[in-house]
Order: sequence, then C-alpha cells, then structure tokens
Amino acid sequence: MNIELGSDDGLSQSVMSTPGPGVVSQESVHQDSKTAGVPLIDFVQQLEDYAPTIPDSVTAFYLNRAGLECTDPRITRLMSLAAQKFISDIANDALQHCKMKASGQSSKKQNKDKKLVLTMDDLTPALSEYGINVKKPAYFV
Repeated sequence: MNIELGSDDGLSQSVMSTPGPGVVSQESVHQDSKTAGVPLIDFVQQLEDYAPTIPDSVTAFYLNRAGLECTDPRITRLMSLAAQKFISDIANDALQHCKMKASGQSSKKQNKDKKLVLTMDDLTPALSEYGINVKKPAYFV
C-alpha cells in the first residue's frame, strides 16, 4: 500500500483502495477540505520541520515491517507522533494507577518515600485499557 499526501491543487487527499463501512466518499471529502482542510494542511506543513522523539528511521522500519510503503516523510512523522502520543497515554495511565495504589498505603510511609516506580502491576491495567494483555512469565512469580 502506497500513501502520498498532497496533490497538485494543494489540498490534502486520502486514498483508500477499498472503502469500508462508515467511509465518506472522496467527493464529499474534497468539498469539505476547502473549508475544514486548511488547518490540516498547515499541520502537515509543520510536520516537515518537526523532529519527532521516535526517529524517522525507526518509524519507517516498523511501517515497512507492517507492510506500509511510505515515500512521504510527513506520513512517517505523523505516525511517529501518533506512536509517541500512544506511549505517553499508556505511561500517564500507569502513573495514575501507581498514584491510586500509593494513596491506599499508610500516610507515614508515603511521606518518607515520595518516589514513584513504574512496575508491571501498574502497567498491566493501563495496557489492558488499550486491549494489550500482558502476563508475567511463569518463572517470575
């Protein structure tokens, strides 16, 4: 699957080989892009100057491994940004689980030790909210 952004008239278009349920036709997207697409075009242009946390080469490797051939670096950076947000959301949810667990402990111990440590006990429920099931290995009981 090849993905390219942009066209000759400067409007962003998405091309899908097989439209699925709930997919809007290309004509209506083209009509809506005249008004609502301007901020998207600006965002895509800003991606050219953006240096993502996850390097482009790493993102491109995993995109190729998943079967996506992408020649546009803006798509690679957009996917990198989405992956960064996904990881950040999981880490934030794990932090909330850790804080909730720490608030249930005695207050004397909490005052002495204010460091929060990311453990699998906190990470497992955060990942399960996103449909990722993690289980401890049998030897790690």
